[in-house]
Amino acid sequence: MASETPELTFRPAGPADVPALVALVESAYRGDASRVGWTTEADLLDGQRTDAEAVAEQIARADTVVLLAEAAGELLACCLLEHRGDSAYFGMFSVRPDRQGGGLGRAVLEQAERTAAERWGAAEVEMTVIGQREDLIAWYVRRGYRRTGLRSPFPYGEERFGVPRRPDLYFEKLVKAVSA
Repeated sequence: MASETPELTFRPAGPADVPALVALVESAYRGDASRVGWTTEADLLDGQRTDAEAVAEQIARADTVVLLAEAAGELLACCLLEHRGDSAYFGMFSVRPDRQGGGLGRAVLEQAERTAAERWGAAEVEMTVIGQREDLIAWYVRRGYRRTGLRSPFPYGEERFGVPRRPDLYFEKLVKAVSA
């Protein structure tokens, strides 16, 4: 007997969502729980991915929206969009580890691109991905993002971004043209 999946809905996060958001982001990227999914950074970084203060600050910013994806009132995924002139920065992308690999992430990414184009008239969406995450970069490339070749250093010594498990981490910038 096939089960129906509740319809996915999207909404902007508010202050009351902060605890659930922090738990979702941490579960998707850090510790053993994150290893259920394929987006884990547990082999690259220890420590936290984010905290309540940082998430609350992002939600409160006028040029930012934290987009939640829910089904039947249950938080399944999130992402951050930040208006940056003609572009929007995409980050804090998290999908519950037990829901990864089934198209949910693709749906959230597509909604984020539409939101950036419609809300701010963004011509492109940009992001940075840890360069050592070739599997994740390849996933974005399959969705139309292009590697720019631009790299930025990982913020070593700033534990609020995690505790690196190797000395060669960096971020790579990816971009995609979008339209409303």
